[in-house]
Amino acid sequence: MSKKSTPMTKDAASRIQSSAAKSGGDVSSGSFASRAQSAAAINANNTSNSTGKK
Repeated sequence: MSKKSTPMTKDAASRIQSSAAKSGGDVSSGSFASRAQSAAAINANNTSNSTGKK
């Protein structure tokens, strides 16, 4: 198994949340879709901070 991970992006989180909603899946606050959205927001914030953008 590879140790390299791919950070969650806003686009990927959006696809996950959309797919879960369309299939009648859980999109509540504790769901995978919700955690993906949160991770994407954190990653986007970390990326913008590391490149000097605000």
